[in-house]
Amino acid sequence: MATTKWAIDPTHSEIGFKVKHMMFTNVSGTFASYDATITTEDDNFENANFEFSANIDSISTNNTDRDNHLKSGDFFDAENHPKLTFKGTSFTKDGDDYELTGDLSLRGVTKPVKLAAEFSGLMKDPWGNTKAGLNISGKINRKDWGLNWNSALETGGVLVGEEVKLNIELQLIKL
Repeated sequence: MATTKWAIDPTHSEIGFKVKHMMFTNVSGTFASYDATITTEDDNFENANFEFSANIDSISTNNTDRDNHLKSGDFFDAENHPKLTFKGTSFTKDGDDYELTGDLSLRGVTKPVKLAAEFSGLMKDPWGNTKAGLNISGKINRKDWGLNWNSALETGGVLVGEEVKLNIELQLIKL
């Protein structure tokens, strides 16, 4: 069977996350600079192979001070660990649902993760390019990767939640 290679269309994709702030609201962020290699053997993406990396310096939460803090040694330590990486180990289909499993590396720590995926199918754009749509979501605990910094609140609780919600919208283009 022929292998098909796919690339992320960066103008129609978003690598996003959310974390609780002060235990009652979410702060959202994205990575603006990333790269991926995705290969498939069929049109439904079953058993697709995913490799992904994002540049930590491209993190944006719409607040420069917070972004700089996230890049510091308190969190991602971008100076010593400039990229986060994901290497997929399986992409399986169960009915209409998909599950993406793989190894996520942050700050020099690699841990397995399982993420839910929704495959939206294939479509030709007006210029004849074949596109595919994927939404990938899941939750991780940032402390599992050594992102431990926090600050206690006077009223109880902490400033930054441990759970990070991932929301990745991908539009892929067939190469």
